[in-house]
Amino acid sequence: MDFNDTPEEAAFRAEARSWLASVARKRTASNSFAISQETGDFDAEFPKQREWQRQKYDAGFGAIYFPQEVGGRGGTSLQNMTFMEEEARFDVPVTAHFMIVNRGCCSLLMRHGTPEQKALIPATLRSDLIWCQLFSEPGAGSDLAGVRTRAERDGDDWVINGQKIWTSNAQYADWGVLIARTDPSVPKHKGLTFFIVDMKSKGIELRPIKQLTGASNFNEVFFNDLRIPDAHRVGEVNAGWKVTVSFLAGERTNIAIKELMPLIGGIVNLARQVQINGRPAIEDGEVRSKIASFYIREAGVRFTVQRMLTALSRGEEPGPEITIGKYTIANLVQEMTAFALDLQHASGAVMTPDAVPFDAIFQSEWFGSVIDRLGGGTDEVLKNVVGERILGLPEDVRVDKTMPFNQIKALKA
Repeated sequence: MDFNDTPEEAAFRAEARSWLASVARKRTASNSFAISQETGDFDAEFPKQREWQRQKYDAGFGAIYFPQEVGGRGGTSLQNMTFMEEEARFDVPVTAHFMIVNRGCCSLLMRHGTPEQKALIPATLRSDLIWCQLFSEPGAGSDLAGVRTRAERDGDDWVINGQKIWTSNAQYADWGVLIARTDPSVPKHKGLTFFIVDMKSKGIELRPIKQLTGASNFNEVFFNDLRIPDAHRVGEVNAGWKVTVSFLAGERTNIAIKELMPLIGGIVNLARQVQINGRPAIEDGEVRSKIASFYIREAGVRFTVQRMLTALSRGEEPGPEITIGKYTIANLVQEMTAFALDLQHASGAVMTPDAVPFDAIFQSEWFGSVIDRLGGGTDEVLKNVVGERILGLPEDVRVDKTMPFNQIKALKA
């Protein structure tokens, strides 16, 4: 494909750059690095991030590829990536992580939601409503179809009991998307149903999880006789796995298009500040070679994802780029932040902000880099997807795939 902007794309880029220049300052050597949601002080950062999303939305840049009838710009995925490239040049709050869930929920409701459910989309795209994802459980993470949270029909309602874990944004969320087991007598993928949940409802208990970074941006969520109206069901009863797969594909897409240039710029600035053998690390040949490899691999991921976005803009189904892009970029972030710690020598093991370069941001980012290797499918799951669905290798042995869920021995222990 041709990676040069068409005249229309160039006009959009100029419009985005002009607007950004009117509302924000460009990144410099002193402000080239943004704190991600999962590693910074999210209580302090979230109001700024939310306000920036509203500002983008009101200017026509906060929901670029969504149709105008649901509050979007009616643009393309390529335009969205163009805006992300331009936005990365400016010192603005990071909205990517909580908007991954918000955008994913909006895309899901557009495909599977009722008219009443779709009415939530505009406020969600503007971040007036915040969503969380109620999927993973203590015994069902990578094996998501093994969830045990129960949903039992009671008239026009469903009664929910169970537990979820690693739920980002639950403490701020107005709504959540939930997968629960509605029929344990059939194989695990066939007895699931998908719901949207009002997170202010009676019967929901949140417990924050203390992270390695010191923050508590994840939560345990407990459901105790939570009642959900059937009007909040998404899709057919016992057909929730199809809806879930649709949601996860969107999440992987959003992770795959994460903008990495600010992180690389931060590493370059760090290399100018620290020394190797009495000279700035940036003058060391091995350091320069490593940074150059980051630029090259970032470009490879970006161009691969652009191929995927081109397919989407043509109404085609993307190929393996979603899985490959998500896997590659998640591992690249962890490798880059680990390299930043190595550049700091012994200081790389110190978390005290005023004692190390960049206020220990790289230390926090390294701790948090595992998130993208887990969210939207672990590395191991994605390797299985590539091996089985792309390369055509034999599937792993799954003895419980066709067994009724209530007959799986692990549940009887």
